[in-house]
Amino acid sequence: MAINSDEQQNAALSWTKAVTKNKEIVAENSNRLIPKGSKLNLKNPPRIKRKLSAWKGRTDRQAFWLQHNLIKKTLPGEAGEIFDELKMARAEILGSKEYDGAKLNIQNFSIDVTKNLADDEIQLSTLINLWFKNLNGFKLDKDQKRLIDQIPNINSRNSQKISEDMISSIEDEESFLKSSLSFLNALKLIEQEKSEENEENEKFDEQSDENEESLSDDLNEIESDEDPSNEIDLMQSLVDEMPDEQEILQEAEVSIDEELEANIDFDDNQIGKESSDYSVFTTQYDEIISAAELSNLKEINRLRIQLDKLIQPHLQTIGKLANRLQRLLLAKQNRSWKFDLDEGVLDTSKLTRIITDVNKPLSFKEEKQSDFKDTVISILIDCSGSMRGRSINLAAVCAEIIGTTLERCSVKTEVLGYTTKHWKGGDSRKSWLQRGGFSHPGRLNDLRHIVFKSAEDSWRKSRKSLGVILKDGLLKENIDGEALQWANKRLQKRFEDRKIMIVISDGAPVDDSSLSANNPHYLDNHLREVIADIYEKDQIELLAIGIGHDVTKYYSHAITISNADSLGETLLDELTGLFE
Repeated sequence: MAINSDEQQNAALSWTKAVTKNKEIVAENSNRLIPKGSKLNLKNPPRIKRKLSAWKGRTDRQAFWLQHNLIKKTLPGEAGEIFDELKMARAEILGSKEYDGAKLNIQNFSIDVTKNLADDEIQLSTLINLWFKNLNGFKLDKDQKRLIDQIPNINSRNSQKISEDMISSIEDEESFLKSSLSFLNALKLIEQEKSEENEENEKFDEQSDENEESLSDDLNEIESDEDPSNEIDLMQSLVDEMPDEQEILQEAEVSIDEELEANIDFDDNQIGKESSDYSVFTTQYDEIISAAELSNLKEINRLRIQLDKLIQPHLQTIGKLANRLQRLLLAKQNRSWKFDLDEGVLDTSKLTRIITDVNKPLSFKEEKQSDFKDTVISILIDCSGSMRGRSINLAAVCAEIIGTTLERCSVKTEVLGYTTKHWKGGDSRKSWLQRGGFSHPGRLNDLRHIVFKSAEDSWRKSRKSLGVILKDGLLKENIDGEALQWANKRLQKRFEDRKIMIVISDGAPVDDSSLSANNPHYLDNHLREVIADIYEKDQIELLAIGIGHDVTKYYSHAITISNADSLGETLLDELTGLFE
């Protein structure tokens, strides 16, 4: 029997109101796992019945949070995330004591969240939540147990003593608060939040806040149909003070020439003849890092101003694109109703009929289901040496236009980048040579995957970080296949119904170390296999923007941008096409 989406959502909302004894609670379609105010974050129910328990678990834990969480204290940074998850765990435990069925639902929800994630993608705060619930009788799967055992200091005597205090004080909010703070201190998380670097970050945020508001106001005014000349004039004084673009661009390392040569099309008859087996020599030196960690605060500010200069000629395009997309998306999201029904929501506009004629029946209405799907878009940027100069400038402007425009249309976006930590193999190659330099070692360089903006962060919060893409020395070699796999995994764990990945690249994957130790088509073959796998599974829509190069030999849905003049109109057509 098919699951009735409306019935399930109405039942979940009614149940939450009953549990919390709060009739003011309203439902919203959001990815937030911890509710804010009196809003229940309600996703569309699954179509498969066996997944319904996990969906209910998402609602149950929010209901218990609204019922039991009266602790108003908050903390900054990672300590704050863990503190919130401890408060959530407390609410889940207390709620499950009263409603037995909810416990199984919450367990299934937790398993559903963690099962498709790589170990390094699971937040410490999530593991702390699972750990504390496990101490209170919640079951874990074997992978969750393994990850919890790896939490630093979690099994120390001090932590065990404090956890006993937390368990014994779970019914008393004030005592639980004190025990939780002691626990965070034992894990050295509270002290960490007071570090000098974080204090500098706060200072930097305050200093740059005024600049952010100024640019945000400019963009919002351009979004209207008014003449944008005033906004452009406001930025001109800043632009005039910037150095000439030629002073910004630097000479590339010697390996860039090799990379450009490698972008010559391979003979299609040669591709795929070698073994398609792809392996990695070591992941020991790979890293996933936020862009802010790659530069100091002064440089981040300078690079952001540099990017603002590049974006300035496109401000009018951003406004036009935002207007067109907003009209399109609002048309799809608009509520519509069926009227004169025998059951549903009471139609108060027709109550006067009963007064004039008591024989008239009550009239009800029902909201029609919108065909608009909740959407998230991941922008994956090739940060290789051959992108240096105008190519990376175009890529950064593309990401900015797409990100700022879609955020105004309430579409979540994340911006990722991929390169390597070193030229010519780095620590991976050194380790391989120390082991004798055997043949066919697999991928032989240290990956650097960069998060410029996560889907949960606002563009206002993350806009500084995107400037880091212009940093000297960042752009090295590119191993595209594994980068797509990484971005794909991040999208898979999202709760949106529609997931889109946009790859911005200038051609073939190139890593001199890996290619010389394996075969000339090693990375190319792997990229094609990854793309084919994504297309075949059809869970994510994949498209590409070729910067100065035609990338249709890899991606079946791709466009090419050769210069800044064609950037605006090309993106305008492509993005609106995604939502029509």
